[in-house]
Amino acid sequence: MKLALVGVWVGIFAVSVAGPVLLEAQQGASKVGYVNTQMILKQTPGYVRAESTFTRELGTYRVEVQKLQATLDSAASDFDQQSVMLSPTQRAAKRKDLQAQQQKLEQRTQELQQRAATRERELLDPIQSKVNSVIEGIRAAGNYAIIFDVGAPNNGIVTADKGIDLTQRVIQQLKAGS
Repeated sequence: MKLALVGVWVGIFAVSVAGPVLLEAQQGASKVGYVNTQMILKQTPGYVRAESTFTRELGTYRVEVQKLQATLDSAASDFDQQSVMLSPTQRAAKRKDLQAQQQKLEQRTQELQQRAATRERELLDPIQSKVNSVIEGIRAAGNYAIIFDVGAPNNGIVTADKGIDLTQRVIQQLKAGS
C-alpha cells in the first residue's frame, strides 16, 4: 500500500475557487498554476521518515495475516487428508472449526486494514496540512484563482506551461520552514 495523499487536492482547490475562476476567466484577470504534489511530498521534511515508518508497520501487519492464512491453509489441508476417516459428526465439527478460523482471519485482516488507514492518517495529516498551507499561501500571495495538481492520478491535465509550475516554490518554502 502506498501513501495516498494527492487525490484530495484537486478537488479542494477546484471546488473552493471554481465560481471565481469562471467569472475572472471571462474578465481575463485570473491566474492559474499547478503543482506536482508527489514531487513535493518526496522532498517535504518528515515525509520520507513517515513513509518508512508506515511501510515498516504495514509489513508487520502483512506478516501477521500471512501467518494466520498459513495456519488456516494447514488446517484445511489436514482436514482434506483426514476427512474420509472422520465420522460425519467429526467432519461437521472440523468444518465448523475451519469456518471459525476463516472468520477470525477475515476479522483480523479488516482490523489491521483499519489500523493501517488510521496510522497512515496520523503520520500524514500533519505533513499534508503543512503542504496545503504553503500551497494556499502561494495561491493567495500570487493571486492565483486555482492551482491544479498534475501529480494526482486521472487529473485530466495533459500538458501545461512550465511557467505556471509552482512545485519548486512550494518545496523551497517547506524546506525553509515557512
